[in-house]
Amino acid sequence: MTRPFRVLGVQQIAIGGPDKQRLKSLWVDLFGLAVKSTFVSERENVDEDICALGTGPHAVEVDLMQPVDPEKKPAVHATPLNHVGLWIDDLPKAVEWLSAQGLRFAPGGIRKGAAGYDICFVHPKGNEEFPICGEGVLIELVQAPPEIVAALG
Repeated sequence: MTRPFRVLGVQQIAIGGPDKQRLKSLWVDLFGLAVKSTFVSERENVDEDICALGTGPHAVEVDLMQPVDPEKKPAVHATPLNHVGLWIDDLPKAVEWLSAQGLRFAPGGIRKGAAGYDICFVHPKGNEEFPICGEGVLIELVQAPPEIVAALG
């Protein structure tokens, strides 16, 4: 099977909880990760700190997330390991090819993510039309910028 794209590496790990300050106590205060930026989206019901683990093209984001409103969806805190992000060398080709193979994507299509890269999500559950899924895991596909493609590709 020839696929028109490559998975280059892990881009991020997103961890959710009811209070991101408690997450920061572990990841920032004890483990020493640095907060690079924050992102708040009412539409996505998320208030997150984007931390860095490592440097350069091998750096991995660790996103510490809490819901803006714990009563609304998506419930970013309901699953502590919220999602895993993967660098993709050609996201539009990947989405087109994977959809044709029966992979179910979450609503929203390709869009800008919290870190500024184009992203989309593989749905954790399949359905009749698209039976292939993340098997309970939400997976974010992230368009790798040229420097990441060059370093990891």
